[in-house]
Amino acid sequence: MKLYLLSGFLGAGKTTFLNHVLDQNPDKKVGIIMNEFGKIGIDGPILERDGLEMVELNRGSIFCSCLQLSFVQAMVEMSKMNLDYLIVESSGLADPSNISEVLDCVKAEVGDVYQYSGSICLVDGLHFLEQDDELETIKRQIQCSHIAFINKVEDAPAEQVQIISDRINTYNPSIYLEKGSYGKLERPFLGEDLTDEKTFYTPSLNTKENKPKTLHLTFDGQVDQEKLNRFIEQVSAHAYRIKGFVATSQGQQEVHGVLSQVEWKATDKELDQSTLVFISKIGPGIIKHISDAWKAEIGQPMKLGNG
Repeated sequence: MKLYLLSGFLGAGKTTFLNHVLDQNPDKKVGIIMNEFGKIGIDGPILERDGLEMVELNRGSIFCSCLQLSFVQAMVEMSKMNLDYLIVESSGLADPSNISEVLDCVKAEVGDVYQYSGSICLVDGLHFLEQDDELETIKRQIQCSHIAFINKVEDAPAEQVQIISDRINTYNPSIYLEKGSYGKLERPFLGEDLTDEKTFYTPSLNTKENKPKTLHLTFDGQVDQEKLNRFIEQVSAHAYRIKGFVATSQGQQEVHGVLSQVEWKATDKELDQSTLVFISKIGPGIIKHISDAWKAEIGQPMKLGNG
């Protein structure tokens, strides 16, 4: 079974990219392992469709000891299914530098059932430079990958895209570079072996000690979308990522916040309650910012929980 890894920082467009891959290959049997840092999975429901085999691993990075065993077990179970391909979508904060160690563990359990066929890293054409200056894991994701896909180039200045391209080539001179929009990679990679038989390996930066603080906010009823947008904008400076499904005055919405940019999309997907997930830049200190901004902009009852 050909195995592909999909990486990329929070908000780069990995789940949108994966949706396009599934849409373009309806006759292929593709399994998904979806990894999210938060306790509540938001991206999984976006991908749900008939016949899709998917396992969700939440509350940490699959390359950290906190979830590595669960990751190996999920791959072992997936190996028993009648699939053509398995795609692993790692969390945006994941450092996959120890992927070969994970594959060795799987091989010890079930034999040589997977052919690791490469890693694709999605790069946010709008926010990469700012994110890269803050986090070493972004460099690691590129170093471990065989294709870098600069996404969102329709909104990014050409000079900025060139700077991003140059930096990616500095991190990984042998990487294949693609550029595009809306998560649409023109190159049909399924079935290809993208590797050069060399696997970057070093211990992952993901540890229990540096696991980011994640929170989820839930509420009942509807909120005004403009007010909710202002709330997210106020909190976004303190969060790597804000996302969720919410009931608004404009209907059921899927919402994604990356830095100061907030994206809304009408959807029929929903959880039991309206839910927003926050991945904090500043640890528990984000709690006060969330509470104060919610009180100022929304005012109605809500619950804030860990994970």
